[in-house]
Amino acid sequence: MDRAGLADLLRRRRERLDPADVGLPAGRRRRTPGLRRDEVAALAAISTDYYTRLEQRRGPHPSPAVLAALARALRLTEDERDHLFHLAGQPAPPRYSTGSHVSPGVLYLLDRLVDTPAFVVDDLGTAVVQNRMSQLVSGDHSARTGRDRNHTWRWFTDPEARSRTPEQDWASHSRTHAADLRATVGRRGQDADVQALLADLLAASPEFAALWAEHQVAVRRSDAKRMIHPEVGLLDLLCEHLTSAVDASTLVVLHPRPGTDCREKLDLLSVIGTQELRPVT
Repeated sequence: MDRAGLADLLRRRRERLDPADVGLPAGRRRRTPGLRRDEVAALAAISTDYYTRLEQRRGPHPSPAVLAALARALRLTEDERDHLFHLAGQPAPPRYSTGSHVSPGVLYLLDRLVDTPAFVVDDLGTAVVQNRMSQLVSGDHSARTGRDRNHTWRWFTDPEARSRTPEQDWASHSRTHAADLRATVGRRGQDADVQALLADLLAASPEFAALWAEHQVAVRRSDAKRMIHPEVGLLDLLCEHLTSAVDASTLVVLHPRPGTDCREKLDLLSVIGTQELRPVT
């Protein structure tokens, strides 16, 4: 691990970013250029003390998950991300595989979709990052770890994953999940992460096993999604799936179905989400 090189890279990349680059308000005048250490730590979901120690050349060996989070927080390109991993003494993730890296351009777009739910998933359906509206609509998935971050796994194994979907839509969503996963298997079925997810799903879910036996294959490019939100009721949404040709990560943008009241409900939800409830005095 090159502690000096890692510290220098983190500091230089932090100093080159403005708050607006990462979707933060400018706030008060800053005495030094770039983001503050606590802002980078918050974006990467690590403690400020942990990040500070890395910049001071005295931190522990960061894990691949922490490095991936720092790469997103600092808006690193794939080449810069690989350099970050090298300095930390970790092998760089494969370019075409599931992973948690998101290009700076996609993150920039995600930050600016302020009134539209949007999120990024990898090619196995694992959640990578959400914008604020996505968290308000479907819950904050940032605290989930491991398999619990995978939408397909949770859909077939966790009843709670279907709690906001009308029951009459379950069958179509199940088929879409299975068909999209089969498309991924067709691209890179020999990879260990793909084989592990497939084997576990076949063992855990008879419903998935039955659908898998039908051999339906379809990359998910557009979709419709109805959700029952506890605050605003039924949301009738259309989904656009914008997939990267580099790493197969997908930006999913949810927008209201024309002719419905979904736009008004999303606007209301955005306001509800910013309110601080205080006791009446």
